[in-house]
Amino acid sequence: MTDPIADMLVRIKNAQAAKKETASFEHSNIKMEIAKVLERAGYLGSIERKGRKGGKQIEVKLLYDESGGPKISGGKRVSKPSQRIYRGYREIYALKNGFGIAIYSTPRGIMTGREARKNKLGGEVLIELW
Repeated sequence: MTDPIADMLVRIKNAQAAKKETASFEHSNIKMEIAKVLERAGYLGSIERKGRKGGKQIEVKLLYDESGGPKISGGKRVSKPSQRIYRGYREIYALKNGFGIAIYSTPRGIMTGREARKNKLGGEVLIELW
């Protein structure tokens, strides 16, 4: 069985590599929250939920930089279903010298590493993007 969050990342990266305007993937609450965090951080454009009941999809608008390259050049799933990775707020560090972003699942919801450290919250490291 594949990891749904890793599948979401791969779909976004592949769509950006193919210069698509949008990417879509199956809906889940955690994927929706991760997409909202990426939108706030400037990695994704608008987010839309489409469909009803069993066929719900999330469609995200992809963003590119001035030279036409993708905003998300790389990323990885840190905490996997087989091995969870947790960090306290003191252990949260800047990724790629401040050019990357880490997304954490905290007791107050999904947020970036910068937001989690500011709120003095630790949690599970979901993904790292750069």
